[in-house]
Formats: sequence, structure tokens, C-alpha cells
Amino acid sequence: MSMINAALLESFDEPPHFRSIPAPTAAPGQEEVDVLAVGVHPATRGIAAGKHYTSPKTLPALAGADAVVRRADGSLAYVMVMGAGALAERIVIDPAVAIPVPDGTDPAVLAATMNPALSSWGALRTRVPFQAGQSVLVHGATGNAGSMAVKVARHLGAGRVIAAGRNRSRLGELTAEGADDIVRLTPDQDATAAALAEAAANVDVVLDYVWGPPTELAMRAVLGARTQHTRLLDWVQIGGMGGDAITLSGHALRSNAFRVLGSGFGSVDMQVMRREFTELVAAIAAGGMAVRPYPFPLDQVEAAWAHQDAPGERTVIVL
Repeated sequence: MSMINAALLESFDEPPHFRSIPAPTAAPGQEEVDVLAVGVHPATRGIAAGKHYTSPKTLPALAGADAVVRRADGSLAYVMVMGAGALAERIVIDPAVAIPVPDGTDPAVLAATMNPALSSWGALRTRVPFQAGQSVLVHGATGNAGSMAVKVARHLGAGRVIAAGRNRSRLGELTAEGADDIVRLTPDQDATAAALAEAAANVDVVLDYVWGPPTELAMRAVLGARTQHTRLLDWVQIGGMGGDAITLSGHALRSNAFRVLGSGFGSVDMQVMRREFTELVAAIAAGGMAVRPYPFPLDQVEAAWAHQDAPGERTVIVL
């Protein structure tokens, strides 16, 4: 029996372990591919910890949620295998889900960048009627996905981008990466609310990576400061660093043209997302945006899981 190396989830309470497993065999309509790079994203870690809606139901199971792969014809592709696992030297895919990757693309850079960029790209391209020239507030802009959202909004033509976050030094860097204004989120609620009201009173879209009580504060501040109450504000819930629930006043909904919606894999038709994946891959390959990969070999998967990413960096396992 042919064997390959892989990163195997054996318990939700432990990191994946380097193991030797039987090589996969493609069924009719499937394709075997060589894995080149896999990003270790927050979602990837959540899946491995049993805390994600795509976490495997039974163990052991392969770790990894997406990958840059080499196909039999030598071409590169990006694949998402949510729930199936990608951290092995070779995996089986459905060719229909393979997103073409331009020749010369660095697999590690693409693996590091796709996941952080997907959330904001998908939100602005598929969930709201965003148009070039509109303004965007990124709430939670100093994490990797939030920082990338600043770049994505600018890349897609936002007329003004406001970055709000807790990390003071990272906020300062974001002014060089596309942010027109920055708002420091601090424990001083009055100061935070005043700063949000001043900078973002009449934004068109909020990309929210925080949620919970901080979002309640931000909503009250922005809605209370609006001077054009009939101007549509789309507040898109993407992440939950601040909590999983909010209390929302019915008055806020009735007194403003205000919509709250989520953006994630369950909210967008996958055919639509495939088209958007293709455009995003091309934008990353062209150098439009990038996250710096911090590479580990597959046999150091446990060390990779323990690594804490610096701002603008993403752990990537390179095979």
C-alpha cells in the first residue's frame, strides 16, 4: 500500500500530529493533486479544535481547510476543502472546485493571503450593493482579516476607508495601506464612541470583525451621528472577536435606512463565490495585496499550530 505524510487530527484538544497515512485514490470524477501550501488560519484552527460548523464529525481526520495544489498537468490551483482536510502530501479533489492560479504565483503567499482576503472581498462583492466611490468602515481592522479588508476595500474602489481597531501601532501602519482615517478602540467607551461618530457618521458599509458589546457601542455611535438617515447603511457581520451576540434597538432599525446582515460560506451561492475566488486569486497573483507567509514544513505541524502570527503575517505549511 502506498503511503503519504499528513497532519492528522486525533483529538480536538490537541494540535494535529505528523503521521503516515494511506495515499488517497481518486473515484470517478475526482482528481488527485499534490499539495504545495496550506494556510493555518483562525478558521483552520477552529475546525481543528472542533469549534467550527465544518469541523469533522469523526476522528481521526485530516487538518487544513484550503490549499494551493499542483494538478496532473502541472498547473496550479487553489481549492477549499472545508470539512475534508487539506494537510497531506496528496489529496483528492473535485476538479469543478479548482480555481486556476496564474503561472509564477508564489504558493505560500497565495495560501497566506486568500483566507484573510476572502471575507471582505466576498462581503463587498456579493452581500451588499457596494459601488466604487462609497465609504467603508472596517471595525476590527488591526487583525489580519481586518487589515486585509482595508486593502480590499481600497482595491475595489472605495472612496474612503476608515480603520477602527485596538492595536495602536498597527493602526498607524494602516494609513500607508489604504486607510484614510483611523479610530482607536479603547476601554474608554465615551471617547471611542465620539471618535467613531466623528469619523464614520455617514459611511455606506461597515465590515464588522468584532461584534458583541463593542459593536453595540459602535452602532449607537454611528447611527446617532448620521446626518442622512435615509442613506443606506449596510452593517456586515463577518467575525466575532468581541462576542457572538448583540442587543439591537428596534428604534435604530426604524429610524435609519439600516440593514444588518452576515457574510460567510452559508450566505452566498458557491457558483457565485467560485467566480469571486477566481478574480481574487488573480488580484493576489498580480501583487494587488499580500499577507507575509511564515513557513513551516509539514513535519513541524505541531510547532506551526503553536506559532502566534505577527500583524501582517500568516503561518503557512509548505510541502
